[in-house]
Amino acid sequence: MSFLGVLEAIGKGFEKGLKWALAYAVPVEKLLALLFPAVAPVAAEIVDATTLIQNAVILVEQKYAASGAQSGTGAEKLSEVLLLTEQAVARLLTKAGIAADSGYIQSLISAVVAVLNVQQAPSGA
Repeated sequence: MSFLGVLEAIGKGFEKGLKWALAYAVPVEKLLALLFPAVAPVAAEIVDATTLIQNAVILVEQKYAASGAQSGTGAEKLSEVLLLTEQAVARLLTKAGIAADSGYIQSLISAVVAVLNVQQAPSGA
């Protein structure tokens, strides 16, 4: 198989995995209620921040799964998600009146990961 053929096969596999992951992602409204119970779910900034974190977590998980390095890489994945999301999430949460430093955002990322980890895929998956 040629180099381009290998890359195409990896891309097709990644696309299938990402579609599956997004199909079973926790709806943002549920994450919002769990992470920010005191804030009304209509706060667009919080929904956007939560969606951004969840999508980044799924993307990074897919990347590590594609490379075969899922186990024992939690700190690296957290660091990568933080790098991808920290500035935007901090701005969004500040607009919503929530002071968000790096440690707070790391806690949010960990909470999103924990919620995603307890989600059960349907029996047909």
